[in-house]
Amino acid sequence: MAVFQRAYGRRTLLQHIRRARRIPRIELAEDTGISRATVTTITAEFLLGGLIEEVARDGSGSDARRGRPRVDLKIRGAARLVAGVKVSARSLSLVLLDFEGTKLGALETELTRSVFSPTDLAAVIRKAVSDLVQGAGRNQGEISGIGVGIAGVVRASSGFVHWSPSLSQRNVEFGAVLTDALGVPAFVDNDANLVAVAEQAFGLGQAHSDFIVVTIESGVGMGLVIGGGLYRGTRGCGAEFGHTKVHLDGALCRCGQRGCLEAYVGDYALLREALTIPGSDPATNPGEQIEALLTAAKTGDVTAKSIVDRAGRMFAMGLANLVNIFDPQLIILAGEQMQFDHLYAEAVIEEMRKSIVQIDKPPPEVVIHKWGNQMWAQGAAAYALDQVSEIALAELGDHAA
Repeated sequence: MAVFQRAYGRRTLLQHIRRARRIPRIELAEDTGISRATVTTITAEFLLGGLIEEVARDGSGSDARRGRPRVDLKIRGAARLVAGVKVSARSLSLVLLDFEGTKLGALETELTRSVFSPTDLAAVIRKAVSDLVQGAGRNQGEISGIGVGIAGVVRASSGFVHWSPSLSQRNVEFGAVLTDALGVPAFVDNDANLVAVAEQAFGLGQAHSDFIVVTIESGVGMGLVIGGGLYRGTRGCGAEFGHTKVHLDGALCRCGQRGCLEAYVGDYALLREALTIPGSDPATNPGEQIEALLTAAKTGDVTAKSIVDRAGRMFAMGLANLVNIFDPQLIILAGEQMQFDHLYAEAVIEEMRKSIVQIDKPPPEVVIHKWGNQMWAQGAAAYALDQVSEIALAELGDHAA
C-alpha cells in the first residue's frame, strides 16, 4: 500500500487494539473497515516489532476450520514504559505506565519554590523521574518518553512554552531542555489540556465526543474536546479560559494583563484578597489561608463574603460564555479548589444557567471530578503514550504491507 495508507492503517489498528483491550483480527477488520488481508499483514508487523501479543480468548475452543485455538490481540505492556509529570505551583506529581496503560508506580514530591529557571526545573523533574522509576523497581533506561503538563501557554507540537508561571523565562524550548536533561523524548503540553486527555482516556469524558474540562488551581485552565479531538488552536494557545476578560481594566493577572478571569478566582487571586482581611497572616500556609477565607465568608464576615461572592459571579459569567460559544455536552470542573464548594455551589451554577442562551432544551451538564493531581499526571503519561506509539510505528520501517 502507499506510504500514507500504510501509516494510516498502522495508526488506526494500533489505536483500535488499545481501545478494545482485546480483540480478534476479524473483528478488527470489521470495526475499522480495513481489509482482512491488510489487518493480517500489519498485525504481523506489530507482533514482530513486539508492540502487541496474542492471547487465548477467554472460554474459547478451537477454530474448527484450521484446528488452532482462537486468539485475541492486545497491546504488549512490556513493549514500552512512559512517565507522566504534572508541574504544580508547589509540587510535582508523577506516574509510570506501561505500553498498555497500566499504572506501575506513582510519586508526589514537594517543590522548594514555585518558579524555576528552565534548566533548574528540568533537573528537578529528572531527579523525580529517577525516584519514580526506582520506587517501581524498574530501570530508567526502560523509559521511552515522558509527558509533562505545565500551566501556561504551550505550543504542544514542539514543546515550546510561550509563558508559564512555573518558569522564570518566557519563550522557552522547554521540550528540548527536558529531552537533553532526561535523555529521552519529552512531550510538553498545557496541564489543563492533559486533564482533558485523562478524562477522555480514563474518566468522565469517555462517553462524550464534545466536552470541556475547566481546572481551578493556582490559575484557571481549560481543555476542550471537539468531535473526539483535543482542540489547541492554530498557534497552540487556544482555550485559554483563565485569560478571557471579565472586567475591563480589572484586577492584575499574573500573565501581566488586567481583568482576566483567573485574577478573580485562582488561588493566588484569593490569597491576594485574603490579605486584606484584618488579622490575616501572610506567613500561613496558602491552603490554610484560602480555607480560612472561605470559612470566614460562610460565617458572615462581610469582606470575606464579598471576595468569595465576586469570585462566584465572575466564574458563573465565564462558564456562561463557554456554553454560549461552544454548547458542549458536558462541562467537567476539576482541580485543587474542587475540595471547596464556592465555585460550584448551586447559586453559581444557577447564575450560569440564567446567563446562557435559553432554548427548549436542558443546558449542558456540569459535573465535579475531584481526582487529585495523579489525574493530571496520568493525562501527561497518556499524551506521552500517544507520542511514543507514533515513534514506535515509524520505527517499523517503510516495507510494504
